Amino acid sequence: MATRTQARESVIGLLYAFDLGNDGIVKFVDEILEDKKIRNKQKDFALNLFNGVVNNIEVIDANISENLAKRGIDDMGSVEKSILRLAVYEILFEDLDKPIVINEAIELSKRLASDTAPRFVNGVLDKISKG
Repeated sequence: MATRTQARESVIGLLYAFDLGNDGIVKFVDEILEDKKIRNKQKDFALNLFNGVVNNIEVIDANISENLAKRGIDDMGSVEKSILRLAVYEILFEDLDKPIVINEAIELSKRLASDTAPRFVNGVLDKISKG
């Protein structure tokens, strides 16, 4: 059975494709999650996260942009942007402990993104969680 971390990792992959202009991915989310063995409760969890981010992307991106020090949201890599979008959605719209969400995002950025991403993700999410 898949873990929540695996479900989040799959959502990041979906958001990455979505960010690169693959709007049609929305139609194939069920199949993609099934292929990754994300099923039952974790599939519901992943679907809720993906749809939540997509449906609230303007609010999420505005929050990210407001908390960037020097660069704009369009200047960051798609992986980092996807990780931040997911975490910001969870901070703003889900009833989860903020430190847990931030830690999960940092761990995912260590595995999926550049060497500088964990520190960057932590800084942005820390500002958003306190705001």
